[in-house]
Amino acid sequence: MDLDAFPRAELGVFPTPIIELKRLSAKLGGPRILVKRDDLTGLAMGGNKVRKLEFLVGEAVSRGCDCIVTGGAAQSNHCRQAAAAAAAAGLACHLALGGREPELPDGNLLLDRLLGATIHWCGERRKGEDIPEIAAGLRNEGRNPYIVPYGGSSAVGALGFVDAARELAGQLTSMRPRPSRILFASSSGGTQAGLAVGARMFGLEPALTAIAIDKSADDEVDFTERIRVLASETADLLRLDIKFKTGDIKLRREYSGDGYGVVGESERRAIRLAAGYEGLLLDPVYTGRAFGALVSMIESGELRPGETVLFWHTGGVPALFPYARDLLG
Repeated sequence: MDLDAFPRAELGVFPTPIIELKRLSAKLGGPRILVKRDDLTGLAMGGNKVRKLEFLVGEAVSRGCDCIVTGGAAQSNHCRQAAAAAAAAGLACHLALGGREPELPDGNLLLDRLLGATIHWCGERRKGEDIPEIAAGLRNEGRNPYIVPYGGSSAVGALGFVDAARELAGQLTSMRPRPSRILFASSSGGTQAGLAVGARMFGLEPALTAIAIDKSADDEVDFTERIRVLASETADLLRLDIKFKTGDIKLRREYSGDGYGVVGESERRAIRLAAGYEGLLLDPVYTGRAFGALVSMIESGELRPGETVLFWHTGGVPALFPYARDLLG
């Protein structure tokens, strides 16, 4: 089934550009570094989740839903973009956020408020565990909610990154040398699953290098299996004869530091290097951690001076502000 046959809401600005980090590459004495700028997707300060939300919100509208329900951490980039996508599509938005309501919202939470989302505070449950209960309550009120899973990571959401692989393949057609690695942050799994399918379709597969962001995911031995299943479901949705076996999905787990949202020296250094040498802002949770992995791979010699590596900037810049003390300390 063709990607273009699926319902889709036009929410983002595509294709996102690819830039080269010449000064930082020279500083590190490493490979040529390219960056795929999904922080420039346009919707509510950008980010990669708009790719998934185009298909998810498209399906919600096609089903006649009047609201969406999703969830994440208090500073969730996904939830901020979901709130913006709902507003753009004329839908109400309910967010199940981990933590407790702060006295003064900032970062992504401030934007959630400005975008009109209704926020449900869920304490220790930061991965959307309360979404079904919230959706049930809305149905009891006569509403027709559409559930957007944590991180937008369903087969429908993953279509956004199948399409992203198609976009990138087109951009790389005339590029020489081609990247030997495509490095990106992986958390809820939908980005990685979609890229895994898209890589098979468009010839990018050998280059994929996923960096685990969430330490709790590291402790779940079946996490890569869940991504494999999601990739297989996405391929099935597209009616493709593509099979993913155990071991096909790989996740670099050694860079997850002290856990999700905990800023360490690797993240601080990566953020300062990108900002100080290139004027490029990374976020403290996802891109800061994944770019820290990239720097480590260069300095260890895993990535060599003659190579070209592409880093997928998944956005998240509004989350910098709540982490000011961690970043400047």
